[in-house]
Formats: sequence, C-alpha cells, structure tokens
Amino acid sequence: MTAGPAPLSSDAAEAAGRAGPVVHAVTSDDTLARDDFPALAAAVMAALGPRGAVHLRGRLLGGRALVGLAGRLAAAQAATGCWLVVNDRLDVALASGARAAQLTSRSISLADARARVAPSSFPLGVSVHAPDEAWLAANQGATWLVAGHVHQTASHPGETGRGEAFISSVVDAAEEAPVIAIGGVRPEHLDALRRAGAHGAAVIRGIWGAADSARAAADYLSAYDVHADS
Repeated sequence: MTAGPAPLSSDAAEAAGRAGPVVHAVTSDDTLARDDFPALAAAVMAALGPRGAVHLRGRLLGGRALVGLAGRLAAAQAATGCWLVVNDRLDVALASGARAAQLTSRSISLADARARVAPSSFPLGVSVHAPDEAWLAANQGATWLVAGHVHQTASHPGETGRGEAFISSVVDAAEEAPVIAIGGVRPEHLDALRRAGAHGAAVIRGIWGAADSARAAADYLSAYDVHADS
C-alpha cells in the first residue's frame, strides 16, 4: 500500500501554503534510468502530497525524453497535489505543465527568465551556494532558494558539509525568500535545520535510494511536522 501524506499541523499547513513545498525529492540520472521510475515517482508524489515536490533533474536526457517523462509526472501532479518541478530546463517545465522550475548554474538566469520567458506568476526556485548569491536571487524574485551542501554527501566526494551555520547565513541574506537545505539531509537533521531558519529540505538518496521511497518521503514529512512548532 502506498504511504499517504503525514499528518499536518495547522502551522505547517499555513507555512506550506504561503511558501511552497517543504520536502523536495530531487532525482538523479541513475534514478531516472530505473525501469520503475514513473511508478516510483507517482508513489513518492502521493506520499508527499501538496507539501512536497518532485524535482525532475535529468542532465543526460534529451529534451524530447525529458518532456515525455515530465508529461507523465504532470498527471501524477494533478492527481496528488504534489508539485512537479523541472530542474534547469524552463522550456520543458512550461511545455509539460509542471508547476515550477528550478534554476541552477546550468540554466537561463533568473533575471532573463523573469524578463523574457516565464510568466511573472510562475514559481522559480534558484540554487545558491553563498549568502551573496542568495541575496541577489531573492531580490530578483526567486520563489525559493535551494542552498547547500549542508552535510557530507556522495554528490560532493571529499568535501565536508557546510553545516547549519551556513544555512543561517543564507537565511539572513535571503530576507523573506524561503530557504531549502540540500546535501546529505536526513529526517533527524530537520530540527537543527528549522532552528537555523530553513523552510524545508531537498533530498536525493535519502528518498530515491531507500528500500521504500514512498515511506521514506512520508518519514521526512513526519519529521518536519514533529519540529514544526519548535
């Protein structure tokens, strides 16, 4: 049986509605290569519900394949309320009916996206790695900021995590823009991250690498709710 969304406190519901998803499940090319990925993603989206987002990040996929996959996940978005976010490819996000896009160093700039491509109401997240980047993105109208890496992770071999103090510095620089922490985040880290000011967390292996990805997604939401009022 697919895990359903974790119970939601009133404060968490208000925050989620105001500032967007609190748990972001970010894919990798390895995840997308799995034969069962569409069904797996649908289960994760059902578990996360409206407070979650699945980021379709496929650096090795061509545009046609990415649009096709995004279209399938857009159907799950409609059924579950979970956000579909396309990383890097704003054109794919707009063409597929995704609810948002995540801009990185590989993408069109936020300023160009706002001025030339995306409607002003279309949510755009931005990946940042320093407080000054956070300040600039926030003042250019980023919907949220993904900041990392917080803890040691296989995505950055040989590098130590920057810790919760880094998140605090980004939160201060970002002013009102919600900050999503990424990099080796486990459910037990959410208390410290929320105390540092993070609005939520982005996860790769903690969800997609789990034996039961839907249950893992629900566990992140449960851990978020436990600390929602702390």
